[in-house]
Amino acid sequence: MFISPMLLQTAPGPFSHSDFIYEPKIDGHRLPYSQQAGKVRLYTRHNNDCTLQYPELQLPFDDDIILDGEVACVDPATGVSDFESVMSRFQARRPEKIKQLTITLPAYYAIFDILHYKGQDLTGLPLLRRKEILAGLSLPSSNFGVVPYVEGAGEALFQQIVSRHMEGIVAKRKNSIYEVGRRSHAWQKVINWTYAEVHITGYRKQEFGWLAAVPSGTSGKLRPAGIIEFGASPLHKQAFRGVASQLITGEDKEFVHLEPRLRAKVRMRNWTKSGMLRTPVFEGFVF
Repeated sequence: MFISPMLLQTAPGPFSHSDFIYEPKIDGHRLPYSQQAGKVRLYTRHNNDCTLQYPELQLPFDDDIILDGEVACVDPATGVSDFESVMSRFQARRPEKIKQLTITLPAYYAIFDILHYKGQDLTGLPLLRRKEILAGLSLPSSNFGVVPYVEGAGEALFQQIVSRHMEGIVAKRKNSIYEVGRRSHAWQKVINWTYAEVHITGYRKQEFGWLAAVPSGTSGKLRPAGIIEFGASPLHKQAFRGVASQLITGEDKEFVHLEPRLRAKVRMRNWTKSGMLRTPVFEGFVF
């Protein structure tokens, strides 16, 4: 049975409060886990069945249960979850490829909530009571784990997260019920952003998007680094259009290309292994 997960609001920055617990944010993808009549099904947060992609997580608990968590692949060298690796797992479809990846990129299920257990709906219980029930579970294998938390000390945990180059933290009110399918201020994420300056080298003809480029190595030549799709206000877009019209060097089916005179500051989750900006957000022009 699928239950639409409770979603996070974004906090402006790390904070500490006695009414909250704080968890490390796992850099994977959301995975509601359902065991009904002994049958295990795994879902994305959009209700897409992804059971076949994760054979090592198709293991039953001692009774019917619905859990909320993240599936991740952990880099053994750092102990930190790696988003690109778990995307490789998620996108695999051929059985032989999936079997191979269970060995080379084993999946780990990081559980942070329990919604149903032994036929009982637990979503109306306070968070800390649900955490107590979760802590008492017997886990099926070492591929399962419960996300740890601290009480009150959000800023201290965030500093540890930054030092380990992890994604961020999640702050949750201790007495919060589970708000099915809703985005709630009772749960807030604080992202450990990475910042960069980029050159804007073009724009999409249809929906909004600015091409970003960065210097390549010691040569100083620019290389593509992604597309900025978020963060620009109507005033930023208007100012861009006024300047961009004077910098056009050519176009293709999808993009208009510009002289790389405009620079911008962006924030992002991190750099990908191929040197691309991961989910860049426009912060402002650099003059």
